[in-house]
Amino acid sequence: MPLIVMCGYPCSGKSRRAEELKVYFEESTERKVHIVGDGSLGVEKNTVYADSQKEKNVRASLKAEVERKVNKDDIVILDSLNYIKGYRYELFCLIKHAQTPHCLVSRQLNIHFEKMLPSNAIVVCLRVFFVKVYSLTSHEESSLWNTNRDAADEYNQDIFDALVQRFEAPDSRNRWDSPLFTILKDDTLPVEAISDALFKRKAPPPNQSTQSQPLSSANFLYELDKITQDVLMAIFNAQKTSVPGDLIAVPGASEKISFFKHNLRVPSYFEHTILINIFTLNRFL
Repeated sequence: MPLIVMCGYPCSGKSRRAEELKVYFEESTERKVHIVGDGSLGVEKNTVYADSQKEKNVRASLKAEVERKVNKDDIVILDSLNYIKGYRYELFCLIKHAQTPHCLVSRQLNIHFEKMLPSNAIVVCLRVFFVKVYSLTSHEESSLWNTNRDAADEYNQDIFDALVQRFEAPDSRNRWDSPLFTILKDDTLPVEAISDALFKRKAPPPNQSTQSQPLSSANFLYELDKITQDVLMAIFNAQKTSVPGDLIAVPGASEKISFFKHNLRVPSYFEHTILINIFTLNRFL
């Protein structure tokens, strides 16, 4: 199925945008839309994100839920932080295996690092982030939205700050972060562009190393040996009456070959045994 991966700071409006996408696709298409996220798993945020092992288990559960829903008809929206680029790469590999398109939707606002970095590093970091169009959210505004949430959905401030600092922003130059749609606070969601990225773009090809090799037929060795013998006998028979430079017709070939030597001979038993062993090896390669 087409996969939409939401990405951004905590409390940056990802869930609201995910609902907007769900409504749009349900109204404009006949496809089912599934939203997979922390809420669907009943995750206790302050407990999970305070423990790296529990957080890792939650990411694995989200990935498994997405994988269970994979098909080429429905749409899945992964509504979570997705702040680790290695995790986003795992999702990219998943959709490559399923041979379905995907896109990344992120939230971006003004960035302030005064509380996070030394004063002599502020200008440099701002330049780097804006030039690369990283999808980050304002620490102050997201924190304000967090405090306005219900107590059950609110992050502890320490956990909130830690998640912001660990955030690895997506980069559209990375194939696993492309196509990337950066959404500002007051932007209108580009639903048509997202739809085109999902339905008018080819899915990434699967890795060749993960594809099952076609099985050889049961009589592969017999057919290979028979064709080889037919070619050899055609050459042996033709050399009796041919002179160097004559063209010889080979069974199964559309073009003739040029004959230069008359010293070809029938292979000995030992040479024939080696040839059979080569055929046997080729059967399993």
